[in-house]
Amino acid sequence: MSLRSLFLLLVCAAIVVFVGVNWTEMNRPTDLSLIFTEVRAPLGLVLLGLMALLAVMFVLLIAFTQGTVLVETRRHAKELAAQRELADKAEASRFTDLRAHLDKEVARLSEVVNNQSRETLSRIDRAEMGLRERPIDSEIGRLVQTVENHNRDLHSRVDRLEMGLREGLAGYIPAPASVRPAVAHNPRPAEDPVGSAVPR
Repeated sequence: MSLRSLFLLLVCAAIVVFVGVNWTEMNRPTDLSLIFTEVRAPLGLVLLGLMALLAVMFVLLIAFTQGTVLVETRRHAKELAAQRELADKAEASRFTDLRAHLDKEVARLSEVVNNQSRETLSRIDRAEMGLRERPIDSEIGRLVQTVENHNRDLHSRVDRLEMGLREGLAGYIPAPASVRPAVAHNPRPAEDPVGSAVPR
């Protein structure tokens, strides 16, 4: 229960207690003027009835106001839902148009890339065919032949040198350590085994 409801309940209870305590005085008849005529009635009950009527009218006014506000709220909610639906449809339409435009652009770019690729490949093929059909210059062929002959000559020389080394070292037997002479301060370097015999 809220504080406002509790306060209204306390006020109503205080009014009921006040009426109950002063019931005899409230029932005492009194001459009342209605402007055009006069009547004899208890003033307290008349005022109590007017207060009850005013309270009922106040409650009805509050109920009417709340009903009007509720109806307006529902109407606004329906309008907002309709506007939201329209906005969603418009947004979906924009997304659809944007996707269609992007699909067209992607298709166009893919076609351009494919055309460029085909053109590049055709140029490469034409260049390769031109290189294959172009005769080799005689000077380049002569230089290539000269380099090949020189390589063959070098290989044969290396082979002969290796065979000479093997034949020259075939009969060489190193002397034992006890027979070897002492090493001098300036020893005479041994001759190349390739050019001469084993040192004495």
